[in-house]
Amino acid sequence: MQALPRETVVDALEERLREDILNGHHQKGSYLPPERELSEGYGVTRTTLKHAFERLVQAGLLETRHGVGTRVRDYARLGGADLLPALIRHGPDWSREVFEVRRGIGSLIASRAAAKATVAQITELRALLAAVREAEGGAGAQLADVEVHRALARATGNRVYVLLTNTLFNAYLPLRGALVAPFTDADAACARLRPVVEAVAARDERAAHAAADAYLTATERIMLDDLGAGR
Repeated sequence: MQALPRETVVDALEERLREDILNGHHQKGSYLPPERELSEGYGVTRTTLKHAFERLVQAGLLETRHGVGTRVRDYARLGGADLLPALIRHGPDWSREVFEVRRGIGSLIASRAAAKATVAQITELRALLAAVREAEGGAGAQLADVEVHRALARATGNRVYVLLTNTLFNAYLPLRGALVAPFTDADAACARLRPVVEAVAARDERAAHAAADAYLTATERIMLDDLGAGR
């Protein structure tokens, strides 16, 4: 039997600790047991435990106080969007809530892009839309589609929309392979997205909002149906 690589053990421990925190096994605001006790309980070295702690601190689930210990953060009150990837991995309800925000923000971004896009940005959007149709495989079309949405966010002229778009895509990343269904037919994916780009190009804010809402609703339905079938 071949020993697991150390990084794989850290990955597994990070996931186990994350689930124990989100399931309430370790209560918010409470300090975790001493490292020696935890490492023995999970059957890992203290070095592995420290690496997992570092990741969960970075994710916003834990905070470490030198000389005091490691405490579970009240992530619902203090956490930020950087927690979304961990929460999506935790349960399907988070996926639905992320999709709801994706729909609202995406429609708003499209309407603002219609109001603000430059000629150069419209040209870029059309080129990126063509790249969706020309992509090889569902994963390729999916990634090309992402770039269209990043370009829409840039076209608003508001950098916060760009960061929000990045945040939502980072949240979606852990499940990306399971959400490829709307992109397996590149021609259909391109046709589905084209009304959004054309409404922005026409500088029609209302049409862009409606087209984005229709696009995001349709792709959300396909993705959630596929997720449900996979469970």
